[in-house]
Amino acid sequence: MADLPAQLGATLPPHLATRCRLLGEAPESAPRYVLYWLRTAVRAHENPALDVALTLGAAHGVPVFVYHALSERYPYASDRHHTFILEGARELRSEMRARGVGYAFHLERRAGPAGTRGPVLKTLARDAGLVVTELMPVPPLSGWTRALAAEATVLEVDTACVVAMPLTGRAPERAFRFKNATKKHRKRALGAPWDDVPGAGAPFVPEGLPFTPLSDADVADVPGLVASCAIDHGVGPVPHTPGGSAAGYARWEAFVASGGLRAYGRRRNDPLKRGVSRMSAYLHYGMVSPLRLAREAFAEGSEGATKYLDELLVWRELAYHWCFHTPDPESYEEAIPAWAQETLDAARGDARELLDREALARGRTGDALWDACQASLLRHGELHNNVRMTWGKAIPFWSASPREAMARLIDLNHRYALDGRDPASYGGLLWCLGLFDAPKAPGPVLGKVRGRPTAVHARRLDVAAYADLVRRPAHPAPPRTLVVGAGFAGLSCARALADHGWDVTVVDKGRRHPGGRCSTRAGEGWSFDHGAQLLATEDPILLRYARAWRERGLLAPWEGRFGTFEGDAFRARAMEAYVGVPGMNALARHLAADVNMRQGLRVARLQRRDAGWVVALEDGAELGAFDRLVLALPAAQAAPLLAEAGHGFAARLGAVEVQASLTAMVAFAGTVEVPFDAASTDGDAPLAWMARESSKPGRPGLRESGFEAWTLQASPVYSAAHLELDKDAIAEDLLGRFRALAEPLQGAPLPDAPMRMGHRWRYAQTATPLGESCLFDEVEGLGLCGDWCLGDRLEHA
Repeated sequence: MADLPAQLGATLPPHLATRCRLLGEAPESAPRYVLYWLRTAVRAHENPALDVALTLGAAHGVPVFVYHALSERYPYASDRHHTFILEGARELRSEMRARGVGYAFHLERRAGPAGTRGPVLKTLARDAGLVVTELMPVPPLSGWTRALAAEATVLEVDTACVVAMPLTGRAPERAFRFKNATKKHRKRALGAPWDDVPGAGAPFVPEGLPFTPLSDADVADVPGLVASCAIDHGVGPVPHTPGGSAAGYARWEAFVASGGLRAYGRRRNDPLKRGVSRMSAYLHYGMVSPLRLAREAFAEGSEGATKYLDELLVWRELAYHWCFHTPDPESYEEAIPAWAQETLDAARGDARELLDREALARGRTGDALWDACQASLLRHGELHNNVRMTWGKAIPFWSASPREAMARLIDLNHRYALDGRDPASYGGLLWCLGLFDAPKAPGPVLGKVRGRPTAVHARRLDVAAYADLVRRPAHPAPPRTLVVGAGFAGLSCARALADHGWDVTVVDKGRRHPGGRCSTRAGEGWSFDHGAQLLATEDPILLRYARAWRERGLLAPWEGRFGTFEGDAFRARAMEAYVGVPGMNALARHLAADVNMRQGLRVARLQRRDAGWVVALEDGAELGAFDRLVLALPAAQAAPLLAEAGHGFAARLGAVEVQASLTAMVAFAGTVEVPFDAASTDGDAPLAWMARESSKPGRPGLRESGFEAWTLQASPVYSAAHLELDKDAIAEDLLGRFRALAEPLQGAPLPDAPMRMGHRWRYAQTATPLGESCLFDEVEGLGLCGDWCLGDRLEHA
């Protein structure tokens, strides 16, 4: 309350005032209305921030408007988090109406209707004059709140803790000290009921909102809304944990009624006994009131309830208060105690097995217990607290440094856990590196930080039974799925579904290797990337995979010399590009490694029967029936299959214009002395792209034998005009055109080319893409994907 100006402190009753922190200056005049920027208290009951807004609105004689938003650019935004939040928001709309409070939900969508992006919050804040929001001291919310405070008066309110965060003066270091220091506040809060402030009567919504709010009809289709957002669709929703207060309280009441609360102290440490409440996701998003859970557990009064309150009110709130007093909980220097930093840095030379981030994310470390823990996170969005500690303590042993271990802990938890990005998450994760703990006997890698080996934990847990429990799919009946096409799009789709526990089969017409145009032609001492040439993207989702592939050695920067021909004139240009190692098909092989693949099967017909999709092959054999069918084929190949099957998507594909590309693979008997390793041409010149294969990292070149390999790709115009040339003629003609460009730069004839091969890509480049990331018919269970949806590059697939 000391942080509040006198007029605010006098307006608010003590149980609300003690929860508030003012950012910026108090308003000099009455606001036009009170804007409640709702983020992490997705409830209209026992919500201190809503009560503060209503109290201030009544004192000033102005209405209250609740603005609830969800951004595509939120860190770790995915189908999982978006679904949970939107399900909670759907219920919250009705609850706000019942309290007479105006409410609107703003879903940011890059491809959505007008008004879904822009400085919406700043506009509303300036219009209102006073903003109330939840006190949530973690990034990015803390930074966003400070930025808004430069535009308007912002009042933060603790909605998450029983003992309000502003009541403590510094960051707590140990749980027992925090417990003793906050005892009187906790006792007072547990003995008092929470009375909601009366609503405002008629709901108020400002005129001329600077965004298009979701309607009742919109929120009825949560999957459709999620699909329209540019977020990580590779992290799926968790059907058995739906968002919303009703689902949260139903889980809590079932836990109490089944005796779980009474037996909590005895059963909580065994993940096979289901002895925990599993309320953390609902607490994180504020869909249930921690005040209510604490009151009811306190009233129950058993030994188990006492232990539950210790976890809820001491360990959980310890982390909240620590984050409140720590400027940046993701800073290694600020978050890790000095003694722990010293011992962790001293142990950096200890032997360890370095694993890449994808091996960790997909649970492919080879440690049975740890991999099962990661499967729980990946598939179910949760991890039992007792095994979470063991899971977290193992990561430094696979990381190059303690800083990298900390970053990986945060990334893996926040990306997959529904309770990620929460102060309690930071408390648990950073405990693995010494926070809230004291030095112990030294050991490898962790030094004096407490160890917790998986092998020791495995001796007191039936690991096989635990793995069976957590590897079950989150979906109650995962559809049997067939993916047709083993290019980059089809393999990415199949692996994401398989990682979530779905039964997925991939079929492809290729007999040798998967990959589609992500192809490499190789022989003894030579290789050509004669399809997709490189990966170049700024998309944050794909960049995450690219970083993992670099760590694994599958991807490397191509540090060659790049340029462009403008007519006959050449000019150098800078370009950041990555290529697969030892060839572009290395990426496809990697994606296919854990997928059920069947190659050499060409699909001839599709039919939707009562039992599902049945796929007929060229030889008349049938594959089926499948609940879901994904066609990851070029649009020109998918369209006739769909037309014969009578599906309307065939007409949609008619608007997609795809062009051919002819390619030559040439080995010169000597070095080509030109000032570039890769070059493109402008306009409709016959040659569109030329690349010196030996300039790429990890290529088995021909230099040792005095030879040099080049890939030459023709333009769409040339390719269309010469599409039916035989492959030898393709190679000969493109070689001649390359000589005409390169020899003036070399100042002499190019070396002889004793090895030359031609290739015809009929569906290589998309002139007119679909403009959507994919197509999906939920009723028929049919999906279509491929680079042609968005463009023609590997990153589009």
